[in-house]
Amino acid sequence: MGFSYTSSFHSSHLHFPSHRPHSRTTLHGPTTFRCRPAAMPNFPQNPNLFRRQLPPNPPVPHITKRTHLSLRVQASNGSSANLIVTSAVTATLAVANRVLYKLALVPMKDYPFFLAQLTTFGYGAIYFSILYVRYRAGIVTDEMLAIPKRRFLAIGILEALGVATGMSAGAMLPGPAIPILSQTFLVWQLSFSSFLLGRSYSFNQIAGCILLATGVVVAVASGSNAGQMLSGVEFVWPALMIASSAFQAGASIIKEYVFIDAAARLDGKSLDIFVVNSFGSGFQALFVLLLLPFLSKVKGIPFDQLPSYLKSGAGCFLNFGANPPGCDGAPLLPLLYIATNLAFNIFLLNVVKISSAVVASLAVMLSVPISIYILSLPLPYLPEATSLSPFFLLGSVILVLGLILYNIPQPTKQGSDDS
Repeated sequence: MGFSYTSSFHSSHLHFPSHRPHSRTTLHGPTTFRCRPAAMPNFPQNPNLFRRQLPPNPPVPHITKRTHLSLRVQASNGSSANLIVTSAVTATLAVANRVLYKLALVPMKDYPFFLAQLTTFGYGAIYFSILYVRYRAGIVTDEMLAIPKRRFLAIGILEALGVATGMSAGAMLPGPAIPILSQTFLVWQLSFSSFLLGRSYSFNQIAGCILLATGVVVAVASGSNAGQMLSGVEFVWPALMIASSAFQAGASIIKEYVFIDAAARLDGKSLDIFVVNSFGSGFQALFVLLLLPFLSKVKGIPFDQLPSYLKSGAGCFLNFGANPPGCDGAPLLPLLYIATNLAFNIFLLNVVKISSAVVASLAVMLSVPISIYILSLPLPYLPEATSLSPFFLLGSVILVLGLILYNIPQPTKQGSDDS
């Protein structure tokens, strides 16, 4: 893919003739001549006159390979800087998202299922409202809205299945096992990205991902008895948690494919991220609604009692009515979490758009040990501090080494410079 640039040569300084010779002309005698490769009639009979009609060829601007390479490097540096800034903001929002979710559960500790459904259905309404405003402003075009919806349907199904299987497994697994098993998400992403998108990864990128996932596991499992963590747990529940990661990884790769396919359909124009966010969230909400009886049963809420549960959850969220005193901190803490989570999802999808789903996952995984460290400190509504074992520091160092290894620049092949 080429990059547009402005040449240092200006067309006003160049004077091209109206007729340029296409080949060498051989004259035989005063009246006989031949033009190669094709004969051209009605040339003047006087060879000298013919020669006077051909001014010397003007100098042609010469763009060297080094100039092309320099332009590509400048464009690459600009996009790399944008990716670094966006990834850093995404990682920061991921840390805030994890910390604020923990704080939001302080007043909503009896209503986590209500908070999950509020974000699932509320985000769809918010995203479509933003999409409508951007459409009216001309940012979103009719061509963008005409993107085939079957891929968004697949995204919605996969994300809803990820929620259902994750909730089912999470209810039966010990707490430390959940984030450890969730690290298979990156393995699924690398596999789906290779098979579905045809991407290839170098040895240092694969090794960096493995190191990063290992660092997260060591940091999260610090202080836990890993040998007995899953003792007495049926195999089906860890398998379901791994399947949940596979569903969500597949949805993220399809989102990346939507951006790639849209660039071809829109003649190189960039697809607005709110098109993907809106339709993906809309279909997810639809399938979560269909699975609501099953999900409420998994969370221990009989379906006939779900309306009263949601009503009590709404009262605690707004902090009014006859609610227990444990709702202190609402609605401020839940609203802070929802606002941060919205911004996090938008920036995360933007990283997928400008880079890849794997890079977006690396930015999110970086937030895991940072958020664990922050949550170990005394916080408002969480005044009790906790101590971290030396394994946490070891896991954090391994994670950073994995990120460095993944981002080591690859030597450029000589053939690519000459192209």
